[in-house]
Amino acid sequence: MADVTLENITKRYEDVTAVDDMNLDIKHGEFVTFVGPSGCGKSTTMETIAGLTTPTEGKVIIGGRDVTNLPPKDRGISMVFQNIALFPHMDVYENISFGLRLRKYDKDEIDRRVEKAAEVVQLGGMMDRMPDEMSGGQRQRVAIARAIVRNPDVFLMDEPLANLDAKLRVHMRTELQRLHKELDTTIIYVTHDQAEAMTMSDRIAVINAGQLQQIDPPLVCYNEPQNLFVAGFIGSPSMNFVEGRITDNGFNSDDVTIPFNPAAYNLSTGADVTLGVRPEDVFLSRNSREAADPTPPLTAYTDVLEPMGNEIFAYLKFDEEAESDMEKGIMPGQLLISVDPDTAIEEEQEVEVVLDRAKTHLFDTATGNAITHQIAPIDSTGAGGADAEVGSDD
Repeated sequence: MADVTLENITKRYEDVTAVDDMNLDIKHGEFVTFVGPSGCGKSTTMETIAGLTTPTEGKVIIGGRDVTNLPPKDRGISMVFQNIALFPHMDVYENISFGLRLRKYDKDEIDRRVEKAAEVVQLGGMMDRMPDEMSGGQRQRVAIARAIVRNPDVFLMDEPLANLDAKLRVHMRTELQRLHKELDTTIIYVTHDQAEAMTMSDRIAVINAGQLQQIDPPLVCYNEPQNLFVAGFIGSPSMNFVEGRITDNGFNSDDVTIPFNPAAYNLSTGADVTLGVRPEDVFLSRNSREAADPTPPLTAYTDVLEPMGNEIFAYLKFDEEAESDMEKGIMPGQLLISVDPDTAIEEEQEVEVVLDRAKTHLFDTATGNAITHQIAPIDSTGAGGADAEVGSDD
């Protein structure tokens, strides 16, 4: 078994805390991806699991063994780095088998393992090629094969596709998913690319400032973010946020009013909350039937249109005369929506939009914690719907 457990892992560098009291349980055979902004601690967490970094506090347990103080070679792990780092003077066979030859494995065993690994990553017929005769994707497959031959309990991959071009990254994502199925082993993957995290992972661990924000399946992180950071980080383009307050009748800001019963979410009048809604959950009023539960219409004005081929991103502003703050890169009262590519829409046009209540989120502005992931309408008795989903404060 190759479960990986982190118990209260903390890593400090003088006055900087890179990883802060991290607790994780990764099951055998899972594909777990660490995501977060640059400097958030995801690579440091990976290096701590690998044994390249010793934690200031806490334990690393792999396969039921406390490996906190063991060197990397004794942890049953193999690592694939962002920089492929093949030996340029060695052919493919020699690169893949280097670690086994260093450990003086029998030649027949080396041949067997190299052949099997090459078959898994589809390198058949390339054993005598030199690295400079191969494409970037082929060289990365050699690096992965070099990790496979060790029969590790855990694969650790630190942004292995970052140096590949966009088309090749998409292809290699598919290759890694196939590899995971074939090997049935635990993979821990570090990336800043949300597409990689969403498409490949069984679970995503979202990290910020050294702290674990949420670890859940990709669609749970997307549809039910536990806090403002996860809501804003997961998803491209990001979720729209509107800061406002609770009134007796629901949510109110300078630009958006949504009626609901605050008592249904244990909210008090005057509480500061942030409303969140993804661009695909905002609809032009004429298409409001596409929303499961549309809000009353809001008037806005188109600012900038971005045709993407399969959709159009439309940046809306609530104040027709508002101008963006170029220094801060923001537009006061801005809302981003996604519309069908055939939609008749122009810049500087007045439009009416509705939000889908069923996918509109509320967050506590002070703590950032999620309050709910849907806003129930006021029913005929004036109470919030009985099926309203209330978030936790933990």
